[in-house]
Amino acid sequence: MVQITEDAEKFIDELLEKNQKVGWGIKVYLSGYACSGPQFGMSFQKEAQEGETVDESAKSFKMFYDDETSKALEECVIEFVDDPNFGTGLSIRNPNFNGCASCGGGCGSS
Repeated sequence: MVQITEDAEKFIDELLEKNQKVGWGIKVYLSGYACSGPQFGMSFQKEAQEGETVDESAKSFKMFYDDETSKALEECVIEFVDDPNFGTGLSIRNPNFNGCASCGGGCGSS
């Protein structure tokens, strides 16, 4: 299952409250692949849909994902990022991919 840092969990809690979604969870989905590996998206979701994995590793909300996303999330970490160059938000770090070197060459050619 995916790991989530305390700061990321706090950020999601604040988003849920700000958007009047307290008691909801987060759907994590696979949105494609790039040189850095799988790319993910997130959205609010009230409850699990048929066939989804329910991940209760966060203390205050559930995360939902399908089988393909679940496999891509193995060993990933959801982190809160606050960087003056890249902005503030969530990042899913995958330790199994190291940028363009992992796809054997130039980005966009895989």
